[in-house]
Amino acid sequence: MELTRKTIAKVIVAAFLLNLVVMGAGAWFAYQEAPPIPEEVVGPDGEAIATGETVQDGKAAFQQYGLMNHGSILGNGAYYGEDYTAETLELKVEHMREYYAQEEHGAGYDSLGSSERAAVDQTVRDDLDSAHDGSDTVRYSAAEAYAHEQVRETYVERYHGGDRDRGVPVEMIDSTEEAEDFADFALWTAWFSHTDRPDGDNSFTNEWPYSPGAGNDATGAAMTWSVIAMVLLVGAAGAAILLYKSVKLPEPSAEGISVPEPGDVSVFPSQRAALRFIPIAAGLFLAQVLLGGLLAHFYIERAGFFGIEELFGIPVLQLLPFSIAKTWHIDLGILWIASTWLGAGLFLPPLLTGHEPKRQSTYVNVLLAALVTVVVGGMGGIWLGANGYFDGQLWWLLGNEGLEYLEVGKVWQGGLLVGFVLWAVLAIRGLKPLLDREPVYGLAHMILYAGGSITLLFVAGFMFTPSTNMAVTEFWRWWVVHMWVEGAFEFFIVAIIGLTLVSMNLLTRRSAEKAVMLQALLVMGTGVIGVSHHYWWIGMPDYWVPIGSVFSTLELLPLIFILYEAIGQYRAMTESGGFPYTLPFMFIVASGVWNFVGAGVLGFFINLPLINYYEHGTYLTVGHAHAAMFGAFGFLALGMVAYMLQLSIDPERWDGSWLRASFWCWNVGLALMVFVSVLPVGFLQLEVAFTEGYAAARGLAFYEGSLVQTLFWARLPGDTLIILGTAIYVADLIRKRFVLRSSADDPSVDDMAVAEGIIDDD
Repeated sequence: MELTRKTIAKVIVAAFLLNLVVMGAGAWFAYQEAPPIPEEVVGPDGEAIATGETVQDGKAAFQQYGLMNHGSILGNGAYYGEDYTAETLELKVEHMREYYAQEEHGAGYDSLGSSERAAVDQTVRDDLDSAHDGSDTVRYSAAEAYAHEQVRETYVERYHGGDRDRGVPVEMIDSTEEAEDFADFALWTAWFSHTDRPDGDNSFTNEWPYSPGAGNDATGAAMTWSVIAMVLLVGAAGAAILLYKSVKLPEPSAEGISVPEPGDVSVFPSQRAALRFIPIAAGLFLAQVLLGGLLAHFYIERAGFFGIEELFGIPVLQLLPFSIAKTWHIDLGILWIASTWLGAGLFLPPLLTGHEPKRQSTYVNVLLAALVTVVVGGMGGIWLGANGYFDGQLWWLLGNEGLEYLEVGKVWQGGLLVGFVLWAVLAIRGLKPLLDREPVYGLAHMILYAGGSITLLFVAGFMFTPSTNMAVTEFWRWWVVHMWVEGAFEFFIVAIIGLTLVSMNLLTRRSAEKAVMLQALLVMGTGVIGVSHHYWWIGMPDYWVPIGSVFSTLELLPLIFILYEAIGQYRAMTESGGFPYTLPFMFIVASGVWNFVGAGVLGFFINLPLINYYEHGTYLTVGHAHAAMFGAFGFLALGMVAYMLQLSIDPERWDGSWLRASFWCWNVGLALMVFVSVLPVGFLQLEVAFTEGYAAARGLAFYEGSLVQTLFWARLPGDTLIILGTAIYVADLIRKRFVLRSSADDPSVDDMAVAEGIIDDD
């Protein structure tokens, strides 16, 4: 069977429209089916305990003070602190038990006999296992009202007064009133986690988190769809392999090709300008890994860093608490990878076209300046906003919006959006000779579609405000976060690799287009709807369980083929001998391997509904995130850096030894970190969640266990290698800055050995 590019393009459009229909309908239902925010929460005597206003104010405090990057809500956020939904639910159960023990037996719960405790336990479960009546008022029992006040006191004492043992700085939340509001918000999420939907059998969160005391346990649907997902994976893998082998695509081969030597390719002014993105990104990268070392050590010494506070009196916890350090760590990781890709996307077009638009280099410099402005403003705003320096609405506009991966204020997010649009305009200018000659499904168009989809999905981050229902906020947040990863970024990966192969004359443009389109179809057909595995426990309806199970399972398939293609390309190159770009493709192959391991294997494992029910928000997710984000997207960005530098330096002055050393430091370090420390902690955490409940798995007692602490220390060699590799990389960039070639003043297609073949490729 031979599929034409036009046929594949039609199927991609159909898949895209299906995605729009499914996710668009999901957005409408998200507003209709979200857990209600009651106007009032009242006790048995009718006295108001909390209101809808205090719940929404508590959500604002949760965001402003960076609580999502200290702990988590509904399982989403940081892993350092407790999950506030699970903890408040567990505290609620404990205080209700104590209340009933005193009321019915006149003694503390722990002093009761087993039969008496069992009776109290059942009373508490009966209290909590009720359905929402659809009214605007939530009526507490006397025990629930008592528990609510006790949790409030705990949260005021901890998050306003500070708790060094938990790594909470003094006045993390600025006032007592805001801390009480935050408790009301967390207790609201606990309420809808144990309260059944009207006329339903399960709670708003499908009985998550696992809490035997509250009567929460995994639903039958989680078990059933996990089994179906396993069966589906085997069947779909076989069908995909059959399809992949049936479609006639050229095997990667170096026979009969002429790979342009780096010295044969001129460097144009816009490419020199694009190279300036690299040192900026490298500085962000170094700051990120240094912060990563601090974050890892915070799990061991929660109020300091290797005794600095005791030795020098520097209050590390107050100056740079975990929440702000993690916010910067995450954002810098996104920014250095995105900055590198922006630079690569502007460096590659002249290779394919020999075309240099007028004043292109000036506009590239403008984009770089805008990027630096957004980075400095956004990172500074995070610290100022979280520390209460912005009044009114400015905290989320200019400061810290406080949602994981979307921490920077809305104004700075708007700046990033403008930057993406400007990049697309510059890419269109650079690729115009190809865009004019090729059909709408051509390779140059694919690059623009990939970049455009990244921009489009980022718009979802503007669909909510601090007053938006948390379940709806999470619905839109995952559009930005995971549709980037599962859809747009994967699409960009296959497109950029195809573009790079063409620029090296390893594939004809038409062959690359067909290969990219087929893999883009697999990504588009699985990844976008696959984001729905994030909707199982956040208050969305249970129909997302089968949808998310099916499509999350299928997400593994395109990653397998990306790995297969990367290995095939590398073999073709190395067999020919004398291939000049081995080092860049070492990074690209590593990206394919880590993409398969991190996003594929680990992602598939933790996204089985029954596993995810207990695992959600544990260290297994940490392993998945690091292997997928740095391993897949980071290595691809670094591979593009190696390629850009090799083309921009005279061959006789090119030295890749330092980059090669960094490559092995990063790979070995990442492997040690993930497999020696992070995943073992995650499996221990999973066992505690199975046997004791989710709150125990996320509690301080677990993290302070001797074996877990030993495993945290075992992370040190891996982290050290990653930091060392990054330091070598930064030093190498400084060294290479002085051996860059001068750019061509009067560019033409004749100066580009690559472009001649591309333009003439029929």
